[in-house]
Amino acid sequence: MGRTKTESIPADVYIQFVRSLFDNAHMLLIGALCHAVISLMVYWRNGEAIFLVLACALMSVGVWRYFGLLKFHRSQAEMQSEEDAKEWEREYIFKGSIQALMLGFFCFASIYIYPDTYAEVGAVSVTMGSLVTVVARNYGSPRMVSIFAVALVGPIAAALILRLDMPHIVLGLLIVPFMFVLKGSADHVRNVLFSAVVGHKQARQIALRFDRALNTMSHGLVMLGPDGKVVVSNAEAAHLMSLKSPDALLGRSMHSLLMRGVAGGMLAPKDCQYVEAQLTRALHEGRNRKVLVGFTNGQHYEFSAREGSQELGVITFEDVTARVEAENRIRFMARYDSLTGLPNRAYFHELVGDAMAGGNRERMCAVAVIDLDDFKSINDTLGHPVGDGLIYAVAEKLAAFATPQLNVSRFGGDEFMLFFDDIEDESHLASQLEAIFTAMQGEVDVAGHALRIQASAGAVLAQVDSTDVDEMIVKADLALYKAKELGKNGWRLFEAAMDAAFRTRQLMKADLRSAVEAKGLRVVYQPIVAMDTMRIASCEALCRWDHPDLGAISPAVFIPLAEEMGIIAEISTFVLEAACAECAKWPEETGVSVNLSANDFRNRNVVQKVRDALAKSGLSPQRLEVEVTETALLDDKSLTRELIEEIRSLGVSIALDDFGTGYSSLSYLHKLPLDKIKIDRSFLMDVTGSPRSLELLKGIVNLSRPLGLRVTIEGVETFEQLKILSSEVKPDLVQGFLFGAPLSASGIKTMSSMTWPFTRDLKSQTKRA
Repeated sequence: MGRTKTESIPADVYIQFVRSLFDNAHMLLIGALCHAVISLMVYWRNGEAIFLVLACALMSVGVWRYFGLLKFHRSQAEMQSEEDAKEWEREYIFKGSIQALMLGFFCFASIYIYPDTYAEVGAVSVTMGSLVTVVARNYGSPRMVSIFAVALVGPIAAALILRLDMPHIVLGLLIVPFMFVLKGSADHVRNVLFSAVVGHKQARQIALRFDRALNTMSHGLVMLGPDGKVVVSNAEAAHLMSLKSPDALLGRSMHSLLMRGVAGGMLAPKDCQYVEAQLTRALHEGRNRKVLVGFTNGQHYEFSAREGSQELGVITFEDVTARVEAENRIRFMARYDSLTGLPNRAYFHELVGDAMAGGNRERMCAVAVIDLDDFKSINDTLGHPVGDGLIYAVAEKLAAFATPQLNVSRFGGDEFMLFFDDIEDESHLASQLEAIFTAMQGEVDVAGHALRIQASAGAVLAQVDSTDVDEMIVKADLALYKAKELGKNGWRLFEAAMDAAFRTRQLMKADLRSAVEAKGLRVVYQPIVAMDTMRIASCEALCRWDHPDLGAISPAVFIPLAEEMGIIAEISTFVLEAACAECAKWPEETGVSVNLSANDFRNRNVVQKVRDALAKSGLSPQRLEVEVTETALLDDKSLTRELIEEIRSLGVSIALDDFGTGYSSLSYLHKLPLDKIKIDRSFLMDVTGSPRSLELLKGIVNLSRPLGLRVTIEGVETFEQLKILSSEVKPDLVQGFLFGAPLSASGIKTMSSMTWPFTRDLKSQTKRA
């Protein structure tokens, strides 16, 4: 933008420099006239048409620049910002550069192209005359000075050197440094003017700055002379002392100022003495000292004293009421839960630790952890504000029991922790917990929702000298886990067996992780039989874990463990890859079905996982079926639908597993891109003896068929069930232990072409029906 050191020139000074470029517009017109007249005289003398053209061009550019300057003066009020100044400077440089180039070409043509004594003298004379005005007129734009220097001096030097005789070459070379002289002179003029402007501005403002800083600072300030009297003060100090102006403080002593606070009832006499003693000591010792003083109106001021120069003492005081209140709030936030106002985990730990450290070390104490049952469903269905309202209501009920011997805390989420000090025995603890549970019973109204409070708890009772806070919390958590396991809505007291079960569970987790990493799991396949042919149409891949010490572990045990550990997706990948690899070896008409968990559908790479398994095994996508549980659909319907559609686009079939066990399964039949539904075994349990169950089963099948969905009924365990299904319900596929336990991959391969032996009986039964 034309400034040598942009950061060193303030914007207002820069704007003034740019404005200086547009002064004396008439001089610019006179110069252009001189340029044109000399060029015209050269043309009249030697008759070269180029000089006539140059005369017209130089005059035209001069007039153009002149009207540009007039335009600036007419719109000068618009240049209020640095950006406006830059724009005007760019326009000035552009027009000036054109004029400089034309004038430089005039010199070059006069000296070298059409050499003539008059032309040379005239061109050089008018150019040198123009150069004299460059520094005075253009010092505000370093770039314009540089362009003029190069465009005017450069062509003259080049023309002289190109004459190729020594005198002219020497003369041309000696002219070149004039460009730098010109540039340096302009820089010097600009720097001198800049220093003068800035110096004047600083000198004019420096007196105001001290007064402004002194009287606008948030701190009150007084300076004491060697005699202890005020020699300087500011407006804030006068305001605190209820005086009209800072001048009213002059000549007063520190003691008299503090006594004004006592007289006004703002400061207690003993506080006055303390503050005076501390500040006097700081001034005499020559070191900083701060004193926090609370006034009777609730304000807090911090006084600071230090020795200044020339035996002056400086006392500042600041209203720190907001800071003190903020510190108190921060201290509260660090110790208490923001929603309930109960002590948080860290402060509870501190309170309990302090309580256990004092008193009789042989007394009994207890810790109980209370957890709301099914709280997540309230957050998911009614929203977090309602969930927070329920937490607050529970906290109010628990806080009513708080005493010096019973500390109540919120640990986070829907978990509360209670500490009972000085418990007589187990029955004493039980009576207190029963009273708490009784008080929590019933419904509470939260934002118009009637919510019933139901909670589970775990408690531990121990002697103070034989335990610590952390150990008691761990044991209370174990007891809570057991209470949840036994049906919720109750509490359990910690027993040693719980600890052993917990340790066994932790060991099992470690072993399961090792088994997954080492691919120590195996896959078996449960036949899915076509109802019309009684042959294996597909198989459901099931994961099995054979523990080296505990033997076969039920999937009902290790699958929830895997979900808790976050490794269920790795198991799904293992089963998917193994199932695809084995199915590729079976007859073409036999497919395989793999169940993907809700966790798999929380990650977009599930589609790539299916694609990789198919590619790795070479299995045709039409032979693979992915089973989706309703849990996966409830988590994020839009994302799950999108992922299901991507998987289906690969050619893979999609089945809805455990149909009918959820809350809204029927809505999925037309909203999701499904190929099959698998009716849960619960619909089949009493189908042989309950017409109602039979009609319900038939209704689901008849509802699905018009939608183009195939139907598999799970849990077929007796021939009677199969007969009713064949004659009345007529599903496409059946699955269950009637057809045998899950088989190995080789077993499926062997049986894939076999027909079950009761097929003939089934057909005859169907004909009789």
